[in-house]
Amino acid sequence: MALLRIFLFLCLAFAAPAAAQTVAKHEMVAAANPLAAEAGLKMLKEGGSAVDAAIATQLVLNLVEPESSGIGGGAFMLLFDPKSGKTTSFDGRESAPASARPDMFLGPDGQARNKGQVIPGGLSVGVPGVVAMLEMAHKKHGRLPWAKLFEPAIGLAEDGFPVGRKFANTVARTSGLARLPDIKRAFYHPDGTPYREGETYKNPEFAASLRAIAKGGAKAFYSGNLAAKIVEAVQHAPENPGSMTLGDLANYKAVEREPVCGPYRDYRVCSMGPPSSGGVAIIQIMGMLQRFPVSELQPKSLSEAHLFTQASRLAYADRVKYLADSDFVNVPLTGLMDSTYIAGRAALIDPAKDMGVATAGTPPEKHTRYAPQKSPVLHGTSHLTIVDRTGQVVSMTTSVESVYGAKIMAGGFMLNNTLTDFSLQPVLNGLPVANAPAAGKRPLSAMSPTIVFDKDGKFLLSVGSPGGPPIIDYVCQSLVAMLDGGLTPQQAIDLPRQLNLNGPTMLESSPANDALAPQLTAMGHTVRVVTSESSGLHGIARIPDGYIGGADPRRDGVVLGD
Repeated sequence: MALLRIFLFLCLAFAAPAAAQTVAKHEMVAAANPLAAEAGLKMLKEGGSAVDAAIATQLVLNLVEPESSGIGGGAFMLLFDPKSGKTTSFDGRESAPASARPDMFLGPDGQARNKGQVIPGGLSVGVPGVVAMLEMAHKKHGRLPWAKLFEPAIGLAEDGFPVGRKFANTVARTSGLARLPDIKRAFYHPDGTPYREGETYKNPEFAASLRAIAKGGAKAFYSGNLAAKIVEAVQHAPENPGSMTLGDLANYKAVEREPVCGPYRDYRVCSMGPPSSGGVAIIQIMGMLQRFPVSELQPKSLSEAHLFTQASRLAYADRVKYLADSDFVNVPLTGLMDSTYIAGRAALIDPAKDMGVATAGTPPEKHTRYAPQKSPVLHGTSHLTIVDRTGQVVSMTTSVESVYGAKIMAGGFMLNNTLTDFSLQPVLNGLPVANAPAAGKRPLSAMSPTIVFDKDGKFLLSVGSPGGPPIIDYVCQSLVAMLDGGLTPQQAIDLPRQLNLNGPTMLESSPANDALAPQLTAMGHTVRVVTSESSGLHGIARIPDGYIGGADPRRDGVVLGD
């Protein structure tokens, strides 16, 4: 069956219309903006590694979609090295400053403040991790000089570039931006009108910051003039000032971590472990689904929508109770991914009826008792995936958390509001919440950069997405569509989204999903049909003569190859 699915996948790849399918022989970049993808491909053509290309791509993304990611935020990078045959991950998630405390988001009444009450401002800003992570990955896997990777972004920032659709729409449609001094200064004309699509935009302040980092490395970001600007912006924010110090920046460390991996039929799926919840949840969902026949998991079918949302319910129930920064919390990681435990969770799925709200399981591993938290919402995120001509693969998800992060800037870039990814309420029902704030702790994330290998251990495909907690379902739905449905990356990414975060079953409106809605309702689902979802999936898959890729039509993404 596995060989048949791969054969179908390849047949569809070559049968796909040329306009909808990018094919490359040697190397490929899939990213959320054409200018960013072009920067990455340029590095590949000049002999750079996938890591080199990822750095150049990220820096341009910071410039062309500042609402989503950048050096003022954090990222997770999953990397496959064909020389060693190993997969590793780099954790550049933001960390809480030394002043952080579990009760930092409580109001005078002892109750958690609303997320909207603690942003904008400096209180929600975590110590940025992107630059440190990129430098760590470059030292181990880069081939081009560090400074060269900054050239495309510096040139665009100084010379200007045409504002893209997403850039313009986000400024125009996000309410209240014009009252925020940094946002107004950066993204509005002097007459008070926002930048429009096609207009030329320049950011010389960001160019100067990049020149400093290109010359001085990560040290130039975490100390000196740039660090002082960040601290100034946080401590003197017009609203909700924070307490980040120069010491917090100087003490930040990126971390190389073992990824989490698990089987799916004849494949091996690897993704990001804590402080991301994404990898664990993906392995759980896929592990539950592999106990059902491939025929019941075909894209757009009623059985697939039902079984997928049920497995998702169970994984999200575990996520909100057990997952957090494993450097601070005793996360029962092995137990959550134990095959017997996952089989027991799968047995709770009724193929004919929605289970309702799922409860967390009891994985076979000692752990501290925690109360379940509410899933935080995250929107300011992007994803890129790259394969170079040696076969090195990068899957990287990068974020400033909300749209425009904390809505304050330093050095021409947005600062994140990632500390609101902590549970704002540290204790529930007398029990601590695993994802409560603490000094130096990294907030829980759903970012899920993922790489899949075939039965021989060879790279098969890479995928990831922005979108907050739904990221997990976005990625999983695409994986099932490719691995069981035989779809190409672009076909899988184009599918209307179906998700369940252990609440209502949410369907992205489309003819297929609209037809499924009453059938799912009849099975007991509480269905919500939404006009659009905020996915931004990018994927690359190996084919016999090279690679094919896909980019989410919901954003400005593109796939380029050579």
